[in-house]
Amino acid sequence: MSQNQNDRPLLTPFPRANHLTLVRRERALRRHRRLIGIAAGLGIVVSGAAAVSAAVPPAERTVAAPAADLKAIAVAADDKQATAVAEAAIDRAEAALSDAHDGVDTAPLEEHVEQLSDYDSLPPVVVRGEVRETEQITQDVMAETAALEQADAEAEAARKAEEARKAEEARKAEEARRAAEAQAAANTPAAAQATAQAMAAERYDWGADQFGCLVSLWNKESGWNYQASNPSSGAYGIPQSLPGSKMATVGADWQTNATTQIAWGLDYISRAYGTPCAAWGHSQAVNWY
Repeated sequence: MSQNQNDRPLLTPFPRANHLTLVRRERALRRHRRLIGIAAGLGIVVSGAAAVSAAVPPAERTVAAPAADLKAIAVAADDKQATAVAEAAIDRAEAALSDAHDGVDTAPLEEHVEQLSDYDSLPPVVVRGEVRETEQITQDVMAETAALEQADAEAEAARKAEEARKAEEARKAEEARRAAEAQAAANTPAAAQATAQAMAAERYDWGADQFGCLVSLWNKESGWNYQASNPSSGAYGIPQSLPGSKMATVGADWQTNATTQIAWGLDYISRAYGTPCAAWGHSQAVNWY
């Protein structure tokens, strides 16, 4: 059964004939509201219908601000934004100039700061362009400063390391000189005898009588000269070790250190003869010990 035409549901075409117009009007209204908000933030008083629109809650606003008022608001907001970015760029540039390394050419940045300082007399679009250039040069100055400061720090560290190395070399040289002087003093016959007397008493409990025999023995052998050498036998040093290299069992410095030679000689006497007087008696009998 066919349905009556009057009973059919009405189909509304989409978009409706005035749909796009309504959308555009709503967009324009939202834009007007944003500009009115900017004006309120900037402290700008909007007259006429614009003031009414600003005073009415968003849901009840139906009247848009006049185009001339909105354009003034937009220009004022643009000017204020350009001023803010210009001042921020100048602050950053001046900080970079203050911290710049002496080796950085800051003339270009100083010139741009001077030009940007006239932002009040420049159109916002020109200010923004000048800000971009100033920011780029500011970054370049900061980067060059950081690189040069790093190079300076590395050079200073190298200089200090070299000074420390030289100071350490000087310290070691001084220690070696003092040690050599001390060793030379210890190698004299008198010092060698004093060392032998103390070592004989401490290590072997030999008293003055034994030390007297030791003095006589080594007077005969070497005269207590740590460099004494027998050209025929090759015996060397205060105790006339044969060969001299035997004394290396006590110390590698056996050729230059009387104390090393004395330590080896006393040990040899103790093992071979028991006491210096026994060794001295043998030497007197056979002319060697």
